Amino acid sequence: MTALVLRFAAPLQSWGTSSRFTRRNTDLAPSRSGVIGLLASACGVRRADDLGAFTHLRVGVRVDQEGQLERDFQTASSPDGSQTMPLSTRFYLADAVFCVAVEGDAELLDRVRAALRRPAAPLFLGRRSCPPAGRLVEAVVDGDIRTALTTVPWLASPVVRRSRAFDREVTVDAVLDCAPHNPESKVVRDVPVSFGPRHRQYSWRSVHRVAMAIPNPDYRPIPDESPHDPMELLGGQD
Repeated sequence: MTALVLRFAAPLQSWGTSSRFTRRNTDLAPSRSGVIGLLASACGVRRADDLGAFTHLRVGVRVDQEGQLERDFQTASSPDGSQTMPLSTRFYLADAVFCVAVEGDAELLDRVRAALRRPAAPLFLGRRSCPPAGRLVEAVVDGDIRTALTTVPWLASPVVRRSRAFDREVTVDAVLDCAPHNPESKVVRDVPVSFGPRHRQYSWRSVHRVAMAIPNPDYRPIPDESPHDPMELLGGQD
């Protein structure tokens, strides 16, 4: 069992699973459809192509840096200005960082890993206006999704990691698949069946959030602060 670990970081990300018409929302973590779409795009799979090779992949997400919700109010018109388009409100996550684990066939993951380093098409984190920043491929872990997400060190930005330098571990949320009868489950429609532009199809899955304690790579132990003895230089007290 093998898991490919990815780092999703960018000035802006947007992961909509329930957007409609002129209001484009974002979820607080990458969706399965968004992750699968990025992997398929890197491998040169076109929108109308079959997604069979990717349907058996398992995806888990760890929220290493929550980011901040931003709203963008957009207007548009035709090039000559004669026609005005509907007003649009779009939401983004600013400065968020996610650790994404993808579990599946080792041969397919090797292909995906190579493709992410030389993608067949431009990659983006949810929307075309959100290209990734920095490296995408973080590690390959022998084990399942949970093993990968609990062993890979914290991937937050250096500034955020340094602010927690005295913490050996940090606790973050992770989004994982779960059974439908789980009382803490949430149903989301983000399992891609087809990305075809004329007939996009998605099915449902149940997910839940769990807390995970992970190692802090910037951990620095607090210096030993022994009580000050003012008589030490005089040889101490008898």
